[in-house]
Amino acid sequence: MTSPTQAPEQAKTHEPHPYIGGRNAALRALTAWRMERAGAPRVVILTGSPGTGCSRLLTGFLMLCDPEYRKGIELEALDPATVPSDLPAPAVPSVAGLTAAQTLWLLAGHYELSATRTADIFSELGQLPLSGRPVTIVVPDVDRAGPVRGTGEPAHVVRDALKPLAAVDSIRLLADVPRELAAELAEGLPPGVAQIIDLDAPEWADPEGLVLQAEALLNPQFGAPAMPFTIDPDARRALAEAIARRAGDGAGSRLTVHLAVQSILMHPEGFDPADASQLPGSVGEVLDLHAERLDTHPRILRQILAPLALAEGDGLPVHLLTPLASAAAERDISEDMARGMLLAAPFIRPIERAGEGIPEDERTLLGLQHPGIGEAVRAGIPDVPGAQARIAMELLEAVPDQDWAKAGAYVRDHIAGHSLEAGLLPRLLTDPGLFAHAEPVRLRAAVEAVPPEQLDAPARTYLRTAPLLTRTQAPALLRAALLETAFVEDGLPEYAAVLRRMVPELPWHTLWSVPVVGVDAVTIGKLPPAAAASDSAAEAPATQEPPESAPLAVAVSVVPQGTPGSNPLKADDPEAPAVLVQDLATGSVIDADPTRILRPSDDERATGPLGFSRGADYVRVWHRGEQNGDEKVVTALVSATPFTGTDLSPDGILLVATESGVKALQIRPAQPSAATARRSVPDPREAEPAQAPEPQPEAAQAPPAPGPDVHPTA
Repeated sequence: MTSPTQAPEQAKTHEPHPYIGGRNAALRALTAWRMERAGAPRVVILTGSPGTGCSRLLTGFLMLCDPEYRKGIELEALDPATVPSDLPAPAVPSVAGLTAAQTLWLLAGHYELSATRTADIFSELGQLPLSGRPVTIVVPDVDRAGPVRGTGEPAHVVRDALKPLAAVDSIRLLADVPRELAAELAEGLPPGVAQIIDLDAPEWADPEGLVLQAEALLNPQFGAPAMPFTIDPDARRALAEAIARRAGDGAGSRLTVHLAVQSILMHPEGFDPADASQLPGSVGEVLDLHAERLDTHPRILRQILAPLALAEGDGLPVHLLTPLASAAAERDISEDMARGMLLAAPFIRPIERAGEGIPEDERTLLGLQHPGIGEAVRAGIPDVPGAQARIAMELLEAVPDQDWAKAGAYVRDHIAGHSLEAGLLPRLLTDPGLFAHAEPVRLRAAVEAVPPEQLDAPARTYLRTAPLLTRTQAPALLRAALLETAFVEDGLPEYAAVLRRMVPELPWHTLWSVPVVGVDAVTIGKLPPAAAASDSAAEAPATQEPPESAPLAVAVSVVPQGTPGSNPLKADDPEAPAVLVQDLATGSVIDADPTRILRPSDDERATGPLGFSRGADYVRVWHRGEQNGDEKVVTALVSATPFTGTDLSPDGILLVATESGVKALQIRPAQPSAATARRSVPDPREAEPAQAPEPQPEAAQAPPAPGPDVHPTA
């Protein structure tokens, strides 16, 4: 009992987290998860509306989980229940811009797994704790997953990556997911295994944290300009309380508070701290009140921000903002744009890029300060697909000389994303130039989001080839070459011909491709003049002159007996293989006696101008030098499936086989780019698919695709 002369002991107060400034209830729950306390869930699902503060909360919590970062925080001043013990940092794969499969390969790389299939990653992770290595994974920003917004990749990440991870009993998982996917992630787990922390829910409310956030933003000590309501502590506190009270505890409250203060500090003229009607309750109200205070119709501000809300990737090059805003608004807003950049300043962030290969007009990008602003702007656009269709058409108009090789990176790499959301992508997918020059990870993601029945033959060929393009991170020239071969394989020679004219420096031209199952080996040979002449004469029409007497180069394939056009090596042995003989230049089948075919001698092979070496799924062709070591690589052919046979003729025809077929490619020396005829870019608004376009020059090398070789933060 306290003595009458003794002052009652004051309850000890704790400092707020230096980065978060609140959210103690949520921090305590996350700390209990990290410490594996009794009754704590194994899976925690963090969610909330855009701008509620999920990302900020997770970032602040990870500061406390990082052994190095903890050294810069005064941990003793914080609530002990919000500070986890000093443990090894969890794996933190950043999923922004990545697919579900790429996210899993990030984890596989981080934990040095031996898995060769994504399906094996889960079981191998589940075995790690047996070796004493705990598996604790934190996955932030699932809402930003995917290289293209319209593909719904966040849902794929939840279903194909997070749900299987959560189902592994030895994995402790914390993930920040959109609210509409939170219940799905928890579904199917036993009671008590998963906990959903919805920051919009009353039990996780943090009104004092909102006040502290507003008060800090208004404080001149942290950069706010000196004004009556910022320099006076009481006035500052009163305004902070009013802003927080109006913003509430959900619907993007953290973002609402931040933007409201930024708007006030950038344009304080006419602002009355005592007038509660000038304080916003949502991000959308911030936009409208800000415009009205600057004597501008709110519609104009939203139209300026619309292309940024609809943009793909990190942001728009500055020079595209005005034409795309005009396209989305269906009117010329260049005058509004010239006067409105100050109006839009609180909501826009510039992104400066440096490095070789980035044109001057694309070094500065403009993006929105937060995805929640984009959500608010998009919600006010009456017809998003229509706006995206107009933007896609404006991007097509921005292709110089209608030549994809000259197109800017944003136009080339992101037009598919805009066209997808407009519902027009299938009509754009008839252009070999776009296939060759667009960054393959983004284009593949967009094409895969289209229902298969809506894709025409060229798009199906691209979709079949895209995994090879992304796996090899092939530059534009090699992409064009691989697509040229794929079009020949799929019976679309007109599209292959377009690529040959369009890219004169292609390293090869595909002469022919024949689907043959079960090819074991191939070789190149010659039929003697007499045999070649008689075989050709038998095939020629009666009115055709007999061919000149000359050896005929042929392709010889070892195939299963019964293959159409083949001759068995042993007629009396049904299990013995057969031989398929084809004209090396045309691929036409020749009914020839295999014993009459002459193989090149070792000397002929060794003295030819070209040589080759082969791996399981690649063939490298090189020029012979005058001396050993002087060889110069001409090109490398890569395959999605292993090669079963390869050979190279003295005049540079490469014969290759896989389990599914045989093809011949004429290897060509490197040539300088040549100007070619102007072609037309297909218009996605046309009712019928566009015809194969005319040729175009080659583009600079595209940036490499993101892949699973980047490790998550440890």
